[in-house]
Amino acid sequence: MLDDDGDGAQARVVMPAEPIPYGAQPVLLTESTVYGVTCVEELLLRWGPLPKPWLVLISDAPTRPVADARFVVRALEGRLAGVARIPYLPVLRAVKGPDEAMEHKDVQAAAAKLRRTMEGR
Repeated sequence: MLDDDGDGAQARVVMPAEPIPYGAQPVLLTESTVYGVTCVEELLLRWGPLPKPWLVLISDAPTRPVADARFVVRALEGRLAGVARIPYLPVLRAVKGPDEAMEHKDVQAAAAKLRRTMEGR
């Protein structure tokens, strides 16, 4: 979930059954596999009256997602605030955490593009 408290957007994990704070934007992350998008589909079936979440698809390979995964995402678009895609970044397989990942230019560029997409710029 993105929680904008006045000093810039901050991301934090919301635990099951924890209420979403007013004004926060829920964000769902998944790999761009059939399994990943099917899990998102199942979650959205139970989503209820909460604000529509953003879906961030993280590419699990340097190719585009398989057709079944693309079709599921297309079918879910009406239940989502938007869909953002993170390209396959091999460096993410070798880092221990987000701080180390952000030292790489490819990751910085993908993060900046993700932020622009989600902020509507």
